[in-house]
Amino acid sequence: MDQVRVRFAPSPTGYLHIGGARTALYNWLFARQNNGKFILRVEDTDAERSTKESIQEILNGLTWMGLDWDEGPFFQSDRIDQHKEAAQKLIDNGNAYKCFCTKEELDIKKKKFQEENKPFKDIGGCRDHSPEQIKEKETQGIPYVVRFKTPDTDGCVSFEDTVYGKIEKQYRDLEDFVILRSDGSPLFVLSNAVDDHIDRMTHVIRGQDGLGNTPKQILVYNALGYKPPIFAHISLTLDTKKAKISKRKHGNVVTVAYYREKGFLPWALCNFLLLLGWSNPDDLEFFTKEELIKAFNLKGIARHNAVFNYHPGDGKNWTDPKAISMNARYISSTPIEELVPFIREELKSSGLWDDAYENDKKAWFEETIGLIRTRLHTIKDFSTKGLPYFSDEFPFEEKAVKKNLKKDENLKKYLPEMADRFEKLETFDLENTENTVRDICEKLDIKPGLIINAVRTAATGQSAGPGLFEIIVAIGKKKTIERIRKAVDLI
Repeated sequence: MDQVRVRFAPSPTGYLHIGGARTALYNWLFARQNNGKFILRVEDTDAERSTKESIQEILNGLTWMGLDWDEGPFFQSDRIDQHKEAAQKLIDNGNAYKCFCTKEELDIKKKKFQEENKPFKDIGGCRDHSPEQIKEKETQGIPYVVRFKTPDTDGCVSFEDTVYGKIEKQYRDLEDFVILRSDGSPLFVLSNAVDDHIDRMTHVIRGQDGLGNTPKQILVYNALGYKPPIFAHISLTLDTKKAKISKRKHGNVVTVAYYREKGFLPWALCNFLLLLGWSNPDDLEFFTKEELIKAFNLKGIARHNAVFNYHPGDGKNWTDPKAISMNARYISSTPIEELVPFIREELKSSGLWDDAYENDKKAWFEETIGLIRTRLHTIKDFSTKGLPYFSDEFPFEEKAVKKNLKKDENLKKYLPEMADRFEKLETFDLENTENTVRDICEKLDIKPGLIINAVRTAATGQSAGPGLFEIIVAIGKKKTIERIRKAVDLI
């Protein structure tokens, strides 16, 4: 087989949404698994809706996801002349013709065909015009479209789809479809086939909504003397109401940019999107990039549509819980050095970054990241839940104050004594801090939990997190003591 060549061909009429991102991911994985080429082609022939901003957003989204392309981006608008040449070739070899009918004329004739339950090919009667008739109409300046001349014999166009199996479309069910508009611009069915030939596509992996166009495109391929690629139509990504995902309907919540802003790691989102419609024999769900490239195959693509369970407008549950859980797992398991660039970007945007974290405080910074990341779900959490480690200005959770500080008024005297004992420690480490807490609890005849929870809230403003002694050692002796004494005012 020729070297595998696949493409992602988005229309730049909006942001890169998760359905398109999943299609790009499947193509990228298939190319990488087969040592092939992943080509990026921008189908920008819709001049009214295509924008430079959308093109840049698509490029940014793919780059952030790590889906690097080997060739491109190519722009469909640069190939208009080649599309027109292909249309003329089809006219010259008898596989297309000029149709001069108006829309009103076609609507009347089409309705009549439908009422009589007759198959229709040449709706307007232009299919068999003589060269003289065509020249006469052109001389009169009558506008025309170019239609593909579908076979008027018995039979069908058929192809083997990698996902859906054998697909057949009877010739009688195909009208003479338009391939060139009256203004000379090509339609998708023509331009897409020509571009796939130019880009030497061996496989076309695209959404199931393109399946209806495939029989027509195969007719175009054959009529132009092109070898059709292998097709694999993947299931659609739907919302919980079984409607197709789109930014126009669902807003930013279904765009790749939204998940980047919300603190997702690129490959966590890729892993999640992959599983929306793909499974493997081992039922594994968590992969490194290398593992996924090795495991992916087209046979694992499901025929049924995938449901994306997002929660727009809900500040707490804003997306699929499974997606959040997967992102948390990536945050916990990704090597620290790979995680740091994302955390740096977040801390910088929050005004929390210190250049010393890459110099004399590097060891402390990486140890602290290793400590707190197991409790975090997104990169954004490093500047919110992780705030007490990078700043002295942090909020106190109301529930934490009520539960851990206001629970016992005796804490007004216990906490200052705790601070005094910590201050006397020469070595502020895990062993000494824990022994100090145990000693004071024994002396005061109180349960350790009372002091441990109170100190935790005093140090972080929170009721949960890593182990207390890991927390205060990370925060440091001076800041821990200051925060404990300051917290007395909250009791």
